[in-house]
Amino acid sequence: MSLPTNPSRKQNNSRSWNDLQKAAPRFELGIKDLQSSALPLGHAAGGELSFPKQDRISRDGPSLLVLSNGHGEDLIALRVLEQLRTHHPRPRLEVLPLVGVGSAFEAATQAGWLTRIGPGAALPSGGFSNQSLRGLMADIGAGLPLLSWRQWRLVRQRVRRGATVLAVGDLLPLLMAWGSGARYGFIGTPKSDYTWRSGPGRQLSDRYHRCKGSEWDPWEWMLMRHRRCRLVAMRDALTARGLKRLGIPALAAGNPMMDGLKTAPPPASLQRCRRVLLLCGSRMPEACRNLERLLAAITPLSNSTPLAVLVALGTQPSPEQTEPILKKLGFRRGLPPSDQLGAEACWVRGPLLVILGRNQFTQWAGWAEIGLATAGTATEQLVGLGIPALSLPGPGPQFHKPFAMRQARLLGGAVRPCSSGADLRERLETLLTSPELCQKLSAIGRSRMGRPGGSARLAELVLERLHGY
Repeated sequence: MSLPTNPSRKQNNSRSWNDLQKAAPRFELGIKDLQSSALPLGHAAGGELSFPKQDRISRDGPSLLVLSNGHGEDLIALRVLEQLRTHHPRPRLEVLPLVGVGSAFEAATQAGWLTRIGPGAALPSGGFSNQSLRGLMADIGAGLPLLSWRQWRLVRQRVRRGATVLAVGDLLPLLMAWGSGARYGFIGTPKSDYTWRSGPGRQLSDRYHRCKGSEWDPWEWMLMRHRRCRLVAMRDALTARGLKRLGIPALAAGNPMMDGLKTAPPPASLQRCRRVLLLCGSRMPEACRNLERLLAAITPLSNSTPLAVLVALGTQPSPEQTEPILKKLGFRRGLPPSDQLGAEACWVRGPLLVILGRNQFTQWAGWAEIGLATAGTATEQLVGLGIPALSLPGPGPQFHKPFAMRQARLLGGAVRPCSSGADLRERLETLLTSPELCQKLSAIGRSRMGRPGGSARLAELVLERLHGY
């Protein structure tokens, strides 16, 4: 079935790579802009890639290859893929994580309905080579260019066998989708015009974006306008409107990050406590440093009411890594107040109860009153649930001051960066005693992140525009 060409793109049909080379240079580095060059490195960099037979696409029937470049992008891609799985007919589904090993897809691949292809390895920079020249050089030294080339060859191989491409992220997956020669769609996740429209707007990067009218750059506009690009979806309506003014038929179908999340009453064992969700991130050793800094900031709290600190961990830090931190801060091991919590450890110091659990974010986020965060995607999800948060920037490589300030502007101040541990403690005490302020920040957070349901709508658009279903 042939798909109609969007009339607004006819004048752009002849654009070439030379057009991209002539585009204006960037004047700043966004949080994920140069992560598009931060590819998984590798252990797979030596020798020719060999893929098992079960990874190969047969020539009968359509297939969809999803490209994503980061942990947050992986989660968004997974939400859309889960919705695609429910449709009939549907294409065969494959995913190529361009950054990291794609652990978010592990359960789906084990269940057999999703195929994860390509080499993957952890980056020396932790996936944040855009944050420092040192991190970028470390990634390059570890084999970044060769691995990028191998991923490119794999995309071309899939497209020759009839696959269409869905890019999730920013420049890197978009560029690979364009260069594949296939029909493609693009879900732009990390950039939002809220970051430069929501004051103070005095930085050079803010002025640059204001001149363009969008946080997305001219070379990205060209790829989004291409006749083979059948879908452009942004994370919010403000960003989509900015691109429409530039002649790009962008839409805002909803934010997949909010799917599957909801607030809920806490279990009986926590109802007598004030409840704080702590997100320290999962990139080591930064996560351990952040955990210690956040806990150290709140241990002298003057509030005598019991405070349950729910520490939602990912694959890291491990119990062996968190135990020395808690002992150093004067906590003693206790028993979790209930088996319903799904906790793996509990530590006590005075009125503070620190409960640690792995892969409990979805459940625990709905119980929290306030968040303490040094994370990216999870912080946005928490704020989108209407839970105000406080952050404490550190030395990085991920969660440093520029990252935290950009995040705060993206979320309209629903997450507040703190200058020190004492500042965080003071602001936390204010939030715990100011329900009116919490309600105000809650409304802002919900508005900025949008309602759930975006994954289903995006899945329908992918099937309609890329496969004609």
